[in-house]
Amino acid sequence: MQIQFVTVGKLKEKYFVQGISEYMKRLQPYAKVKIIEVSDEKAPEQLSEAEAKQVKEKEGKRILTQIKPEHYVFALAINGQLWSSEQLAENIEKLTTYGRSQLTFVIGGSLGLSEEILNRADQKLSFGKMTYPHQLMRLILVEQVYRAFKINRREPYHK
Repeated sequence: MQIQFVTVGKLKEKYFVQGISEYMKRLQPYAKVKIIEVSDEKAPEQLSEAEAKQVKEKEGKRILTQIKPEHYVFALAINGQLWSSEQLAENIEKLTTYGRSQLTFVIGGSLGLSEEILNRADQKLSFGKMTYPHQLMRLILVEQVYRAFKINRREPYHK
């Protein structure tokens, strides 16, 4: 199993880097994992709708260069499916059972994901209606993928 997390922007906060590193290390016995950071598009604070779309499209093109046709793509999107940890685990298990061993999770930048990425996604996944900083979302996502492997292997993990 190969899992990649494609994200927009670099992590700056040391505490996020440490947390993500810990979960990436914990994931190693279960899958080959990597994080790919694509650069974010510099933009002013106040953007028109057209300018915001342009930013997302430029970031989306960078993301697409990291996705191969055989990848099963999960795009994090506020209007995606709301799954429990157990449902995520079940869906990962089903994918591997049916030969989908290359999974890509995509986290957009501060403006979200382009339509092109959302259309490429095999599954849109939401972590709720609240907005999270994309750096924090990276930590939450990596932890949830680790939790999914623990659930699927029926191994103990704190609740």
